[in-house]
Amino acid sequence: MPMQASEITDMIQAAIPDAKIEIEDLAGDGDHYKARVVSVSFAGLSRVRQHQMVYAALQGKMGGELHALALETAVE
Repeated sequence: MPMQASEITDMIQAAIPDAKIEIEDLAGDGDHYKARVVSVSFAGLSRVRQHQMVYAALQGKMGGELHALALETAVE
């Protein structure tokens, strides 16, 4: 079952409370999203570590309910 954009936002927000999150459904199918996540908590972390934090927030749903996520992270 595809994930709703709001569910992705809620999961990321729960793990990274200060995050500003933009989600775009790239294919209109609920399986392919683009996310931009901006957080002060990313300061000093490598891009890889920032992405790992976001993927951890999704609690294993990547590759299952969520097929693809183009991810962009930035420090506020």
